Formats: sequence, C-alpha cells, structure tokens
Amino acid sequence: MSQLNDVIDQSVRAQDAPFLVAMVGDKDGVRWSGSSGDRAPGQKATQDTVFRIFSMTKAVGSTAAMILMDRGKLDPNTPVEAIIPEFAKVKVLDGFDGATPRLRAPRSKATVRHLATHTSGFVYEFWNPDIPKYMEATSHPSILSGLKASLFYPLAFDPGERWDYGIGIDWLGQVVEAVDGRKIDHFCREEILDPLKMLDTRFEVEDRMASRLSSVSIRGEDGKFADYPLAPPSHPEFYGMGHALYSTAPDYMRFLRMYLNKGQLDGKRLLSEKGVETLLSNQIGDIKIGMLKTVVPALTADAEFFPGRKKTHSMAFMRIEEDVPEMRSAGSQFWAGVLNTHCWFDPKKNIAAVLMTQSLPFAEPRFMGVYDRFERAVYAQ
Repeated sequence: MSQLNDVIDQSVRAQDAPFLVAMVGDKDGVRWSGSSGDRAPGQKATQDTVFRIFSMTKAVGSTAAMILMDRGKLDPNTPVEAIIPEFAKVKVLDGFDGATPRLRAPRSKATVRHLATHTSGFVYEFWNPDIPKYMEATSHPSILSGLKASLFYPLAFDPGERWDYGIGIDWLGQVVEAVDGRKIDHFCREEILDPLKMLDTRFEVEDRMASRLSSVSIRGEDGKFADYPLAPPSHPEFYGMGHALYSTAPDYMRFLRMYLNKGQLDGKRLLSEKGVETLLSNQIGDIKIGMLKTVVPALTADAEFFPGRKKTHSMAFMRIEEDVPEMRSAGSQFWAGVLNTHCWFDPKKNIAAVLMTQSLPFAEPRFMGVYDRFERAVYAQ
C-alpha cells in the first residue's frame, strides 16, 4: 500500500491539505490506514485524531430514521407535519418586495423521504443567494446556532420539485425524536454508536477525546493555511443531525463496514438486509443532481462530485449510477463534511474508504485533486 502513503505524504508536503488521516477497509476489516502532517501545532496527525465531521453526521441521522422504518414505526411517505405539527409553519420563499421576503404556502407537503433525500426545499445559505438575504432581513439564526428557532428556514422550492442541499436531516432528527420519544443523541448512542463500538463518535468532545481534537484551517488568498475556529454548537437547544457529531477515521469506518455487511457488524445487527437494500436504493427517481454553486467562496468552492455522471440520492448518501473507470462502481454511496472529511463505500467491489482533514474551503480544487489521486490509488492497490 505504499502508493497510498505516497499520495497523502506528497499532498501534505504540497500543502494541498494541512494534514490528512485516511483509511481503507472492506466488510472483514481495515486493510490500510495512514496519516500525515500536524493535526494541531506540535501534534502529529494520528489514526485516532478527532474530527468535526459536520455533514458526515447526516448518514447517521438517516440511519436512525431507517431503524424506525425497519421496525414499522415510521413511513417515509408520511407528511412531516403529521408527526411534527409545527412544521406546517414552514413556507416557500417566493421572492422579495424590495428587501421584504415574500412567502407562500408550499404546493405539496414535505414528507419524511423528502427530508432524507434533500428534495424537501430546504437549502443552506451557502448555496442559494436568496436564503442569506432572507436571513438578514428577518434576523433568522443559522442552523449552526443550535437554536430551535433556526430550524424554520423557508423552503427555496416546493417539496419534491428538485434536489438541493440543506437542513432536511436536522428536521429528520426531530422526526426520530417525536416518533421514538428519546432525544436524538440518546437514540443514536443506544441504537447506533454503542452497538457499533464507535466510542469516539459523540455529540460533545468528551475529556478522553480533547487531546486528540484537530484544529481547523482556512486557505487564504496567499494560498497558505491559517487558523479558523469552527465547531458545532456545544450543548445546543437541539442536536442537529446535519452537523453535530465528532468522530474518528476508525469509528466512521466501522459505520461504513456495517453497510458493507448489509446492516450488521461483529454480530450486532442495526438494520435488516431488506432495510439496507431499501436505504441504499435510488430514492429520488429521475430528479437530477447537479452542481452546488457557492455563495461564499471563502468557505466552499462550487461542489459537484463526478461532473457529467448521473448521481441520485439514497435514503442516507449520494449515490453514483454508473461505473467510474479505475474508481468506484455504480451503486457506490458517498458524502462529505464541510471541513473536507470525505467517505465512500462500494458494495460491488467490497471497498470502504475515508479521507479526512479539517480545512476550508470545502471541495476546493486542490483538495479534490487529492481525493481523486487517493481513490485511484485505492482501486489500483
């Protein structure tokens, strides 16, 4: 696996990433792991480095919902407002009269499936210029405030109309709470994290994790990295399943390997094989997934994985619908966190991988070049 070590070492030396931790596994175990660079001043990156995984939290939230679906307690076609009545307050942003937002009732009702697949109409303020304009006009808090009021973003389009990326999974976590009765952090710990022995995956940085927590960097106009403190809100009014978790490469690999093993790992079953088959299937039909066009270039570049190739969305991940030569297979599942933590798993070829750092902008071309080289090396090896 020397080629994999070369990729991460050379990438860090070239400052394509401030540091890297990476891991490759299959359904039977970890096949390779490596790290390079300093996760914080004077601290070498190690396999057990703790990351703010931000949107890699989403797949955990979707898995929580799928557990309830598997048990017959939740139907993906149920309107959200039938489970959480206050969701009916959510409106569609239909333009502006000067600086005043114009809102209307949605023409269709958002369902649980819409939340899980990013077809509900919610869009982050980083990807749609009307949303930050609305937030400024109304003093609406960002989802990263941790305030319950932040959930009530307006929709950018009617549910089911298209795919775009936003806070749907934060609402999905609230659905799980309402159906199950446990707070989402308790549900996830009892039903997912502890059964999978993901002991370093938590909603708060516990004492034993603190010394291993990495710092965050942002690339400046001079091309160099500088410190940029950013983290999920601590002890918020609610834990957002779009962003709330801290984790490590070994822990997240156990989560991915559970899916390669069709819902179980080391004798602990989370989902039935049928449940996994349903979760990983295309859940958005013919809706197309295209580029996420940035509104805040300092924080995120334009983002599109495998441009020109057909992607869909499962109940928990983006899904590619065609084989990529020398890379992942059709049916592979993948996603990422805003600080450039990335993952994929390929059920057809029995491969799972994570490639993780803590840097902005998200999906910047230099980092995506590292990702491309890393993935090609994984399949070559």
